[in-house]
Amino acid sequence: MQVASKYLGIKDKIRKPRQRSAKIERFRRCVEGLLEEADVRVNGNRPWDIHIHNVNFYPRVLAEGSLGLGESYMDGWWDCEQLDEFFCRILRAGLDQKVRPFKMAFDSLVARLYNLQNPSRAFEVGKVHYDIGNDLYSRMLDKLLIYSCAYWKNATTLDEAQEAKLDLIARKLGLKPGMKVVDIGCGWGGLAKYLAENYGVVVLGITVSRKQASFAKELCRGLPVQIRLEDYRKLSGKFDRVISVGMFEHVGYKNYKKFMQVVRRCLKDDGLFLLHTIGSNVSVVRTDPWIEKYIFPNSMLPSARQICEASEGIFVMEDWHNFSVHYDRTLLAWYENFNNAWDEIKEKYGERFYRMWKYYLLACAGAFRARVNQLWQIVFSPRGIPGGYESAR
Repeated sequence: MQVASKYLGIKDKIRKPRQRSAKIERFRRCVEGLLEEADVRVNGNRPWDIHIHNVNFYPRVLAEGSLGLGESYMDGWWDCEQLDEFFCRILRAGLDQKVRPFKMAFDSLVARLYNLQNPSRAFEVGKVHYDIGNDLYSRMLDKLLIYSCAYWKNATTLDEAQEAKLDLIARKLGLKPGMKVVDIGCGWGGLAKYLAENYGVVVLGITVSRKQASFAKELCRGLPVQIRLEDYRKLSGKFDRVISVGMFEHVGYKNYKKFMQVVRRCLKDDGLFLLHTIGSNVSVVRTDPWIEKYIFPNSMLPSARQICEASEGIFVMEDWHNFSVHYDRTLLAWYENFNNAWDEIKEKYGERFYRMWKYYLLACAGAFRARVNQLWQIVFSPRGIPGGYESAR
C-alpha cells in the first residue's frame, strides 16, 4: 500500500482494508462520473473507453490532474484502444478544466514571476526533445524530416502533404531566385533544402538542437544554405523573407514582443514574415504539466490575442490561415510510422518510452480533433503591401 498511501493520505496507512476500499470506491465514482460527461466508460467495450489495471489510478488522477493521467499511463495503470478519440472526447467535455490541482496554479504563478524561456534556458528543449535521436525522427517523419503540421488539401501521403506545406509557404512569401531567407527554428533542414533547390533562394537556418544542426548541414551540403546553432535573440543581418515554422511555441509569452522586434530588425522594409505556429483558444502562461515534464520543457502555446499584442506597432498582418484539422491527420501518420518501426529501435528506447511517445502523439491528435488546439500560418509585412496582399491556399 505504499503507492496507495501517496494518494490516499497518511492516515490510510492505519485504516482497515474495508475503509481504504470505501475511499477508493468514492474516488472511482467521482472519476467515472466525470468521464460519463465525455461519454467515456471505465472498462467499457468501445474503442475510446479506458481499462483500469490499478485502482490507485482514481485518487492519482484526481490529485494530479493531467500529470497523473499521463504518468499513470506510462506506468501501465490503464489502457485505451483509441487514445486519440479518448482525448478528443474528454477535451471537448472540458474535463481538463474540471480537474486542476493546486500545483497548476503554483506553476502559473512561477511563470508570471519568472521568464522561463530566457536565453540561459533556450537550448534546454533542444537537449531534452530534439536531440533524443535522429534514428527515431527519421523513422517517424517524412523523407525531409519536417516536424510540423502537413498540408493535406490535395495530398494522400505524408511526403506529399509535407511538400505541399513547404510549397504553400513559398507561395505565400512570393519567393524569387537570389532572395535571402532566414529560417528561425530550421529543424533538420528540410525547409531550407526545399526552398534552395526549388526556388533558388539563399537560406540561413538557426536551431537550438545540436543534432538537428549537424544533420541539416549534411542534408544541405552543396546548396546555398548556412546552418547555425543559435538562439533567435542573437540573429543579425538583413533578409528579404523571415520564416518561423513550429518554433514560436518555445518562445514564451514574456518574449513574444522581443521575438517580433528581432524579426523586424532583420527584415527588409519590403519583406515578408511568415509565422507557422500551434495556437491556443485561450491565453495562458504555461503549457500542460505532462507535456512540460516529458515532451517540451519551457514551452507554451500562444493565443491569437497574445500574437496580435506582440506584433502591434511592429507589423501589419496580411493573412491568417487556420488549417488545424490537418494536424490531426499529420499526428496519426507520425504515430503509424513510429509504431510500425518500433521493433527497429525498441531496445534503445524501452517500453516506458514507447508508452510516453504513443501518449504524446495520440493525445495531441485528439486535442486538434477537439479543436482546443489550432494551427496558424500568419503573414506579416513591416508597412503593408501596396495594393494589398494576395492570399495563397
